[in-house]
Amino acid sequence: ASHPLLCPPGIKCGGVLSASSGNFSSPNFPGLYPYETECTWLIVVAEGSSVLLSFSHFELEYHDTCAYDYLQVYNGAARDRGNLLGTFCGHSPPPPFSSAWHVMAVVFRSDRHVAKHGFAAAYKKDACGGQLTGLSGEITSPRYPESYPNDAECRWSIGGASGGGPLTLVFADFQMEGGQGCGFDYVALFDGPTVSAPRLGRYCGSARPPRTVSSTPHLLIIFKSDFNIGGRGFKAHFYSAGECQEVFTTIKGNFSSPQYPNFYPNNLKCHWSIQLPPGYRVKVFFLDMELEGRSSLTGGCDYDHLSAFDGGTENGSLLGQWCGRESLAPITSHSNRLLLVLHTDRNTAKRGFSISYVGVVPMNVSCTRTDFHIQIPVQSLAQLERNRIYLGTPSCAAQVVGRNFKIHTRFDTCGTESQRRNNTSVIVSTLYIDFSVGDQEDIHQYEVQCEPKRKEASVTLIAGPDPSRLSQAENLVDAQQWEGEAIDARETKSQDTSDIVFISICILAGLLMVIAVVGLVLL
Repeated sequence: ASHPLLCPPGIKCGGVLSASSGNFSSPNFPGLYPYETECTWLIVVAEGSSVLLSFSHFELEYHDTCAYDYLQVYNGAARDRGNLLGTFCGHSPPPPFSSAWHVMAVVFRSDRHVAKHGFAAAYKKDACGGQLTGLSGEITSPRYPESYPNDAECRWSIGGASGGGPLTLVFADFQMEGGQGCGFDYVALFDGPTVSAPRLGRYCGSARPPRTVSSTPHLLIIFKSDFNIGGRGFKAHFYSAGECQEVFTTIKGNFSSPQYPNFYPNNLKCHWSIQLPPGYRVKVFFLDMELEGRSSLTGGCDYDHLSAFDGGTENGSLLGQWCGRESLAPITSHSNRLLLVLHTDRNTAKRGFSISYVGVVPMNVSCTRTDFHIQIPVQSLAQLERNRIYLGTPSCAAQVVGRNFKIHTRFDTCGTESQRRNNTSVIVSTLYIDFSVGDQEDIHQYEVQCEPKRKEASVTLIAGPDPSRLSQAENLVDAQQWEGEAIDARETKSQDTSDIVFISICILAGLLMVIAVVGLVLL
């Protein structure tokens, strides 16, 4: 009995647990668990309820990444990596877990070597409080939205997510017994894992508490009710800063979904806000994207999706919403602010996305039959000296004229060259804008092009958001009007050869018909 065996076919292992509370343990507990065993317990309570899971004993074979024997806890159905709350082994028991909804799964696995005594666990539904470790989640008072019970005390300890930053807590609904000093029923918030941490606030009554941001990756929430007079209670959601809530103000940058390229967590709402100086627009390049696919019923992105909003808020115009696995064309904002929002539901996580963006410098480019004219508002490049902006070579640096950086140069200077593109003669040069700081080189390059016969100019980004990431140069500048000058900036379009091909086929067919008729006459 002291030696573990391979798990006999009849041994009880795993199953569905649907009672309001219960206990379960590893096979043979408190004896040694068998080798090569895999058990899954699915805890399912009434819809609208939550599950509190705790461990009274825990002893598994230790490995620093739990690669041998392990126990996994899922905030929902098993095997969905977006629901994984943690993987555990060794002698340190997992913390108490509170589910975000009415399903929780536990998976135990042992390999063919080294057995220990295993674990014993208990669960109960609608127990309030517990350990919450996701990047985001929701908590409610007991029985919400029904009146909460008297003499209740709940503690939610939020934190411990890998890579987690400060936590933000937002109350969506709040209605409790009031009273001066909140001495009867209240919610108290602490900036850390215990009550010894600084208190962030104590709230009661019907006024929603303000948005609260912790200074650490931990937040403790205590709910307490006295012996009479209750209320509807509260509903709040939390999210971690860091990789799920970021603001970018640099001219270019890169970011990705949480845990990319590994599967992103479920139950997320993440915001990435790009805020650039006035006059700029934001160009976003989708380097990689794989989200949960479209709904088979509606054909829409009803599950996990990424949305882009112009103007920096979700009230702005929707530039696009995406899901599934797609190769997406770049998008450009109409203003200097753009907001990207990732929403994931309770199941089916995927790899996520990787994004690069660059600020499109506002500029006017025009030309005559002999000269280039380039203007950039000084306020758009306020931190740059004029010699950081040059055409072709540093000797052709911009001049400051009024409120603009200006470059006025003849075609036979500043590195310009003549080329033939689509059977048209064009003059081409490269505009450099040097954003480098210290040892970090950051030079954006724009190709400026002029068709002298038509006096038409265009400008194209050829280096900006890490050139190796761009599959091709993107034309970035629309026609604009500054200082009363109407300048037509059109991009060069490749010649459409379809008409030529069609005419050639018709001529060939006519020749074949003539040959056939002559042949018949000769016969």
